[in-house]
Amino acid sequence: MKQENLSRRERQIMDLLYEGGKLSAREVMERMSDAPSYATVRSILRILEDKGHVQHEKSGRQFIYTPREDVRDKSLRHTLKTFFGGSISQAVATFINDPESELTHEELDELSDLIEQAKKKQ
Repeated sequence: MKQENLSRRERQIMDLLYEGGKLSAREVMERMSDAPSYATVRSILRILEDKGHVQHEKSGRQFIYTPREDVRDKSLRHTLKTFFGGSISQAVATFINDPESELTHEELDELSDLIEQAKKKQ
């Protein structure tokens, strides 16, 4: 279930699912800038499900696709390892110090709370 084993189209669809949460094949297709046919999008979603990257639930006559949580977590760990040497603090610092990151006071408070909770666990 490695992210690097995905084709360009598969990665593109996974990115859309991570951004959008729950999406139908039609919604995926509408969000793609250079979308293939509807049938192709459905086929790629089936392939992603066979590979274990997505799951679906039925809503009326359509399937709603979501990324599997364990795949997201593995991808995040891979990103941390690859770009930040496994350091969560370096990754967080990158986002906090980035002038384009527009963290709200609420988000900063939430991060502070999470840090305090983590300290109490240790």
